[in-house]
Amino acid sequence: QVQLVESGGGLVQAGGSLRLSCAASGTIFSINSWGWYRQAPGNQRDMVAAIQSGGSTAYAESVKGRFTISRDNAKNTVYLQMASLKPEDTAVYYCRARAQTRPYITSEYNYWGQGTQVTVSS
Repeated sequence: QVQLVESGGGLVQAGGSLRLSCAASGTIFSINSWGWYRQAPGNQRDMVAAIQSGGSTAYAESVKGRFTISRDNAKNTVYLQMASLKPEDTAVYYCRARAQTRPYITSEYNYWGQGTQVTVSS
């Protein structure tokens, strides 16, 4: 099974920056895509950034130009660099990995981190 451990959340003032990390461990053949999601109080969980195996990225309109997703395949780790943070960015952030756990088997499964709180004060 794949386990995802997140780190890097915390309290930051508006305009500040944070970098979230999510490291995957366990039985992993390949991670085909990564995503970062967030859930603010009273809201649904929304995708904020994603990166695919080929390196293409996608961002929610609300974070475009401020957030950057990146990965280190050798470390099975994904990062979310967040800059120019706003109070509306306050949420619990979750990483998601879509992984193939065995070679020659194309079945993929989604795995989720435990979430890390990001609070942006004004």
